[in-house]
Amino acid sequence: MFKAVGKYFRAVWYLMTFRVTKASDTLRMNPGVVSANYDRVIEEKRTRLNQYKDAVSAMIAQEESKKERLRTLTEEIEKLEKLRAGAAAKAKKLVEQYSGNIESVKADPDYAKCQAAFKDFSSTLAEKQQRASEIEEDLKQLVANVSGHKTQIQGLMRELDRLKEEKHDAVADILSASEEKQIADMMTGLSNDRTSEELRELREMRQKASANAKISRELAGMETQRAEAEFMEYAQASEADNEFDALIGLTSKESSEKSGGQRDAQIPEA
Repeated sequence: MFKAVGKYFRAVWYLMTFRVTKASDTLRMNPGVVSANYDRVIEEKRTRLNQYKDAVSAMIAQEESKKERLRTLTEEIEKLEKLRAGAAAKAKKLVEQYSGNIESVKADPDYAKCQAAFKDFSSTLAEKQQRASEIEEDLKQLVANVSGHKTQIQGLMRELDRLKEEKHDAVADILSASEEKQIADMMTGLSNDRTSEELRELREMRQKASANAKISRELAGMETQRAEAEFMEYAQASEADNEFDALIGLTSKESSEKSGGQRDAQIPEA
């Protein structure tokens, strides 16, 4: 018994699932739903594309920042190179001042200052040159990445435009296919479309209205003919009565009495 109940519920579940799936498929094939789904997909793609643009814009801003940093480093490097060259030039002047006497040159405090400055400028210069080289490498990679992303964004924008066109084509194709299916189903007697039935009902109502009007016109003509026939019947009966009265002399007597009455009415009393 439990197995039978289980089979029953499974069958009901399968039936409900089938109906829901069928209804879902029918709903998804509705042109309005298709258009709305395309709009949703297009909007989602546009949102992601804008996020992508924002990310690439941040990369471009980073690129500009690195370029500015590289320009600053280049200026600092040039300055350090000049300072280092200046320290070396001053030390060389001391050498000339002491005629190449190494001990005298090294004993001069300015020599120590020039030597310390030269070392400091050299170490700082090396650091900044290293940093500049790193930034240049980063910039090369960044520029290549930004260029690739720009190309990809252009492709996505073209795809978005194609989707907008595809939306109208898809809706038109669905409408056309739906009309063709309805026509084919009508020809095979499988159509459940109420449109054709409503058209048939409207046409039948039109034919019925025309028939009612025609009957009314015919009935109106028959009433007129019936009235005319009745009048003709009365006229014929009246003529027959007059003819009968004339045959029996009733008409002449009545005429004489009428004439005498008329004469009596004309003779005044004495």
